[in-house]
Amino acid sequence: MNHPSLSVAEQRALDTAFDLAARAAVSGDVPVGAVLLTAQGIVAGLGLNQREIPPHDPTAHAEIVAMREAAGRLRTWNLAGCTLVVTLEPCTMCAGAIVAARISRLIFGAWDSKAGACGSIRDVVRDSRLNHQVEVIGGVAEKRGVALLQDFFGKRRLNSALNSRLNPSPGSRLDSSS
Repeated sequence: MNHPSLSVAEQRALDTAFDLAARAAVSGDVPVGAVLLTAQGIVAGLGLNQREIPPHDPTAHAEIVAMREAAGRLRTWNLAGCTLVVTLEPCTMCAGAIVAARISRLIFGAWDSKAGACGSIRDVVRDSRLNHQVEVIGGVAEKRGVALLQDFFGKRRLNSALNSRLNPSPGSRLDSSS
């Protein structure tokens, strides 16, 4: 479903971000995807969480990956005028990078009540004490974003439970060797 405050380019970017998030889930990472658009609505960078694949970079969040690609493509760290579209509210690290890159606008699908830093727990991107503030449009695909995360973590919990039954730790009640 389209959100009324999004342009056609932003809605397409949101759909692409959700496709990227699904790819992250397949690789075993939290399903988050991001697309960085220029002021003209042209895709400058794509990102998905890549922490679970070599080199296991803890900073390889979707937003950071998209910003790195865009900065390389545009040949500048200063992404003023750009819009970052992401499936989930960015964390503190990503919010700091968004401010540092001077991104003008942030659009995200679902709020993150556990780690969000763009309005839920913290509001780094709109903090007037910093040298740059970002326009935020949050929760534009709340149900879709929450469903994606619930599906991912539900499968992860199920796999964890199955693994613990199939491979009990030594000394557990399920360990028949004692």
